[in-house]
Amino acid sequence: MKLVITLFFFSVVICSCKNKGAHATLLRVAPRDTSITPAISVTKLLLDSVRMESFLKSSVDDSTIANRIRSFYNSRNYQYAWFNEDGLTEPAESFWKLHERRLDLYRDSSIYDKQLHSEMNYLLNADTVYQISDHLALVELMLTLHFFKYAQSAFNGKVSPEEMQWHIPARKIDEHALLDSFLSKEQSQWKPFSVSFYRLRKKLFQYDSIRRNGGWVGIEWKKGVLKQGSRNKAIAQLKKRLATSGDYSVDDSSDVFNSELTKAIKLKQQAYGMDPTGVVGASLIKQLNVGIEDRIQQMMINLERMKWMPSLEPERLFANIPEFKLHVFASDTEALTMKIVVGRAANHTVIFSDQLKYIVFSPYWNVPRSITRNEILPAMKRSKNYLERNNMEITGYSDGIPVIRQKPGRGNALGRVKFIFPNSYNIYFHDTPAKSLFESQSRAFSHGCIRLQKPSELAEFLLRYDPAWTKKRIDDAMSRKSELWVTLREPIPVYIAYFTSWVDETGNLNFRDDIYGHDSRMAQHLFK
Repeated sequence: MKLVITLFFFSVVICSCKNKGAHATLLRVAPRDTSITPAISVTKLLLDSVRMESFLKSSVDDSTIANRIRSFYNSRNYQYAWFNEDGLTEPAESFWKLHERRLDLYRDSSIYDKQLHSEMNYLLNADTVYQISDHLALVELMLTLHFFKYAQSAFNGKVSPEEMQWHIPARKIDEHALLDSFLSKEQSQWKPFSVSFYRLRKKLFQYDSIRRNGGWVGIEWKKGVLKQGSRNKAIAQLKKRLATSGDYSVDDSSDVFNSELTKAIKLKQQAYGMDPTGVVGASLIKQLNVGIEDRIQQMMINLERMKWMPSLEPERLFANIPEFKLHVFASDTEALTMKIVVGRAANHTVIFSDQLKYIVFSPYWNVPRSITRNEILPAMKRSKNYLERNNMEITGYSDGIPVIRQKPGRGNALGRVKFIFPNSYNIYFHDTPAKSLFESQSRAFSHGCIRLQKPSELAEFLLRYDPAWTKKRIDDAMSRKSELWVTLREPIPVYIAYFTSWVDETGNLNFRDDIYGHDSRMAQHLFK
């Protein structure tokens, strides 16, 4: 689409900007970059600042966004951003595709502008010559305004992390920098979020296509199990269901359970956090029968959470509560993973981040007051030797309630080591004598702290740069009769997060149950 152009030159009038709104002073306007000349400009299409001020006065009520637009055009010496001499730029078309996809998925009224939609539909489909004019300047400004509104909705998110009990400091978006980055990069390379976000978003688009084509039909299920060699009409339904979601690529609609189906079933079991036995039972069918609309919503909820996540340090500990797993990273590569036990529904493990600073070998367990009052005192009434039998002692009294601690050693509730990242929630990682709990698929059993399946391996990882801490010394420290505190040379970041959907390193789309109801509360904000 070739434009017949009427050029504006760099003799632009600088007008006094009238602040609008109560928060006009919150965002300072960047100075005009007069070093950009026609010889080095991206385009010779230039915006008249008087025209821009007229637009801001009539169309922009938010003074922060108005100042952001002023800064944006000052920084490019009023060059057009969305048009060049040939018409709409590639970034303009790419932005509109992103915009339309979000509008379609979220039905987000905050990014719908009837007039702009009409203009863009014309520009994207017209074959006629389009005259540069005051009208085109209006479309240019409308697109810039719309990008900032889109960024607020799509990149800052629609839900407050704090309102969702998310205490990990949320990443902050600079919309001006975001727009500059969008315009300067190849659009396929423009990815302001983490790799995890784009992996899940790609799957979301795939699922949205499946939904548009009718979704999937549920599997009729009776009691019993299905495994390789079985023959049942439900097997044909199972194959069709997996084929629809792209998890079974064999051209096969028979009612025979074959080896290819076994492979597909094992992958799906892993995707739902189940043991990959290849045997189909009621629990797997229940997950497969969740409707595609519900799965799409679940993915959108978790994409919203992924927007909140700050940039993660290459070395970190990452505990995902619904997954019941701890992931340990070194140089951004997973070095260790293990099962964890988290707080039960009545004792939520808190979502937050901190710095792990201390390892405590052979720890005392200082019993929380609530556990003493609600559990230990009734047990002491039932059995006079309860404290002795459980290696506990009273160290004092507080408002009439005994202060109790459990001594180091066998049976200690914290096991033989704990890992402290000082925080106001009194949450930490620790060993446990109740190893059998790690055999359960759903592991929400604790009072809020996180129990580790492989505590000695985590201690070895954290002390790996100190040659004095050999495996034998760590084993000996875990078998002491008294506490031993060790301060790490360098604290390591800890993130305790809550994701019920993500795509793993192998490309497998994962789903987990919403054990604390956080997804349900998010849905009320996102989809009401």
